[in-house]
This record gives sequence, C-alpha cells and structure tokens, in this order.
Amino acid sequence: MPEIRVTPLDAHVLVWNLRPSLGRVLGAAFPTVVPRSSNVLSKGVDDELEIKAYYAGHVLGAAMFQIKVGSESVVYTGDYNMTPDRHLGAAWIDKCRPNLLITESTYATTIRDSKRCRERDFLKKVHETVERGGKVLIPVFALGRAQELCILLETFWERVNLKAPIYFSTGLTEKANHYYKLFITWTNQKIRKTFVQRNMFEFKHIKAFDRAFADNPGPMVVFATPGMLHAGQSLQIFRKWAGNEKNMVIMPGYCVQGTVGHKILSGQRKLEMEGRQVLEVKMQVEYMSFSAHADAKGIMQLVGQAEPESVLLVHGEAKKMEFLKQKIEQEFRVNCYMPANGETVTLPTSPSIPVGISLGLLKREMAQGLLPNAKKPRLLHGTLIMKDSSFQLVSSEQALKELGLAEHQLRFTCRVHLHDSRKEQETAARVYSHLKSVLKDHCVQHLPDGSVTVESILIQAAAHSEDPGTKVLLVSWTYQDEELGSYLTSLLKKGLPQAPS
Repeated sequence: MPEIRVTPLDAHVLVWNLRPSLGRVLGAAFPTVVPRSSNVLSKGVDDELEIKAYYAGHVLGAAMFQIKVGSESVVYTGDYNMTPDRHLGAAWIDKCRPNLLITESTYATTIRDSKRCRERDFLKKVHETVERGGKVLIPVFALGRAQELCILLETFWERVNLKAPIYFSTGLTEKANHYYKLFITWTNQKIRKTFVQRNMFEFKHIKAFDRAFADNPGPMVVFATPGMLHAGQSLQIFRKWAGNEKNMVIMPGYCVQGTVGHKILSGQRKLEMEGRQVLEVKMQVEYMSFSAHADAKGIMQLVGQAEPESVLLVHGEAKKMEFLKQKIEQEFRVNCYMPANGETVTLPTSPSIPVGISLGLLKREMAQGLLPNAKKPRLLHGTLIMKDSSFQLVSSEQALKELGLAEHQLRFTCRVHLHDSRKEQETAARVYSHLKSVLKDHCVQHLPDGSVTVESILIQAAAHSEDPGTKVLLVSWTYQDEELGSYLTSLLKKGLPQAPS
C-alpha cells in the first residue's frame, strides 16, 4: 500500500518520506526566494521528482513548496500570509490537490479585525504618546513587520509633518532593508509602481539607532529586535523606559509563553529580571497584531484553494490546533492531523494509474452519437491490456488480435418458472407471441427447434422434473445484452397473458 510518513521535529522542521528512495536530493533544486511576478516556480529534478514553489507573502522571498514523486505529492507551507499588506502580496496556491497539506497554525483560533482599523489605532497611539513627550518602543523581528510598520510611520510622519525622530536598531534590520531595496521587484504592485519616483525603503524620517539615543530626552519611536522582548536591544531599551508612564511599548506580533513580551501582555507589571532584580512596568502596554502569519480564516482559505486529501497542522499551540483541526474536518470532510514533535503520522494513499484508450474504441463510442461530457461520465466497455509498460483500454476484438487468442463467448443463464400445463412447443409459441407484441423495436424470432431469440438472447422452454403443470424457461444472454436480458427475465417472471378460450 503506497503511503506518506511525516514526523515533525520542531516548529519549522519536518521529515517526510513519500517513498524510501526520496531520501536523496531535495536540496538545491532552486533558490527558496520566489519573485512575486511569477507566483509559481516549477522544476523537474528527474523523471519522477518534481518540486514547485508558490508565493507565500509573509516576508520577502518566502515560498511554499509542493514536492511530487510519481502521482503522490506533499505541500509544505512554512510561514505564509493570506492577506496582502503595504509591501507584499497575499500567498497564492492553485488547485493542486496534494495527498497531504502541511500548514502552519500559529493563529489557529484568531480572526483579525480590519487592517485599516488596526493601522489607524496604531498611528493614533504612537501620535498621542509622542505628542505628550513619551517614547514608543516597537519590538519587531528584523524581516517583515519591521519594513511594514516603517512604511506606515514614514507615510504618516510625511503627511502630519511630525518632528520626533524614528529609529530602527542597526544590524539585521538594516541589512534586511538593504535587500528590500535590491529586490524591489519582489514586493507588491503598489511599491513597484512608486519605485519610478521613489524607493519606499529609502526612508527620510527613519534613521539608524545608537544605544546612546535611548537616554536622550524628549519623544522618539524605536524599532528594536527581537520581537518578543526575550533578549537583545529591544529588552535593553524596555528596561530603561519601563518605569516611565509617559512611554509605551507596542507588541505587533506573537509572543511565546515565558518571554517578557508574553508576560507583559498577560498583565504582569512586576518582572523578575536576572540577578533577582524586580522591574516595575509603568509604561503603557499595547498589543496590535501586525503578524505576517495567516489567521484562522486564511488557513481555511488556503485549504479550500489547494483541496488536499489530508491536512497536517504544525507550528501552533495544542488546544488552538485541536479547535482548528475540528473545523477543517467538519468543513472540508478530510482527515486532519496534529502530531507532537517526534511523533510519526502514516497516511495511506491511492495513486491514480493512467490508462490510454484506443482510437478504435473511441470512434465506436462516438458512432453511437453520444458526445463526451465531463460533467456526465459514462460507462465504456473494453478490455484492459498492458503494453510497453503502460495500460491501454481496447476493444475485445483488438485485444484478441494483440494477444493472439481465439474468442470465447460467456453467456449468463437465468431460470424462470411458469405455470403452464401445455407442451413445451406450445409454451414457447406463447412466449414468442407475448414478446413480439411487447418488444416492437427488437428483432424477435421463433426458431425451428422451438427456441425464441431476442437479439443475442436465447429463450428455451423445458418441462419441470417434478411438476408436470410447470414449465422452466431458460433465458441466456451475453454481457453486451445484460440490460435487455435482465428486463426480459423480469417481464417473463410476471407470467404470460391468458390464451383465449
């Protein structure tokens, strides 16, 4: 039985085996970055293995992958975003119908509100804090949300003519911005259109941050990494500014349990730092989801687009994944799995076997005057043969010729009991008269030996071995006339009309 085996190792790493031989090359089929303009890149590695990349949104160069071996395939999404934002388009996938779709489920139970409302609230809170002389810390990861929020604040500062400085921490974010400038053609259509006049990633109001700036008086906005306040520059700045109620920290993305970001979002206001120091948090804490991960609605949308046979959830929290698992199973009627790290899931597959149809068989079908209709499939009688390592459906005559065999005829026989005390020849004559009157469109014949034929169907009358007042009708037919044979059997079981006295 063909099967697919999947074992999650951690949040982003999986091992899957479409076949024992797939343990070979998956590596450098093509770069993992995919230009937005193409949406899909596909490469055949060999005769059996094909890898296809789909645009994933999320961050610059993010891609989802379909790996196909023979007729079996797996789609692995990685991180993706089904909602377009200010610098990237939405993830896209065609109706590829894989055996298995492996999807992230970071926001398995979250449905985000209007993006415009979130942006408006974000700008309002930043503006109000700066106007009252406070400082705003925005912890971000280097790639993705940093660029999204930088564009948002840059546009707002330009429009309102604000003078408060905006900084982003040097290092990874600065390097990331450099690549955004280089690969501007991989962003969304709006950014590409404005590129002629201006590169949106060459910011006028946003400057590189120096540690010494954190102690400067007056308002400012700082983007600092990492995004969960668990280490690095964002945590250092947070410790300096946390004690001032004028200041604000805006968490724009997901925070793992145990991080400082998760603690303050849960309402904790006294934090035990290293060295058993207690940090009292007086600054305002806000959560505004600008995450580049798909929400529950986006995940359901992707499953609907891809139409997989099965779904496997990774990269999420168990309770929330369980809820999404039930939703997917109810709505799409497919099996959904959520294995723990290190647990292996085995899925049986039903590979399709291509069969060629001979031209002669098709011409014979067309001669019946029935045009092909994809919405109304119909039965096609033929003989399945294997030739040159492939299957072909041909007419029985062609099959006999190809295989060098003589024709044998298979007939089906059914017994029908009739209450009739007359002789067998008289019973056969009554059967002939009855069928002649009923089957006006068929060729009904009464043969010299007393038997009756209707097309290829043969009817013979015989005496009952135990009851002289009963006759046995033997009705036999070939498989081509199975429908007519069944009809005649049913008709004769109802009995013959009474003969006039």
